[in-house]
Amino acid sequence: MLKLSEILVSRKDIETFAQLQQAVMEVARTGERFFRMDVKPPYPDTPEDWEDRLEAAFSGLIR
Repeated sequence: MLKLSEILVSRKDIETFAQLQQAVMEVARTGERFFRMDVKPPYPDTPEDWEDRLEAAFSGLIR
């Protein structure tokens, strides 16, 4: 199971929500089947519907 906190800890280069979405898409392509959003992204541009957007990025609805 992929946790959002794992991405945030391992990818210190991410500075925006858009970059985080891209990182989630990249990790999803490696074969992860489940995604848990255990923390809120700390970026100033994090939108209100951040959970929906990250879930869409993980499940492949955003390309």
